[in-house]
Amino acid sequence: MTSTERAVPYYCPFCGDEDLRPEESGGWLCTGCRRTFSVKFHGLSLPEVSHG
Repeated sequence: MTSTERAVPYYCPFCGDEDLRPEESGGWLCTGCRRTFSVKFHGLSLPEVSHG
């Protein structure tokens, strides 16, 4: 993923509505509850391997 691509959410984390619109600021607008939010990918969390 390059810095120009954005992660696409499938539903609003506040109300669950699926009608989301991209915002110029780089976030997302939920048309159901009118909240704006952003999505950030932090990385992968891999399980630790034990050598028991």
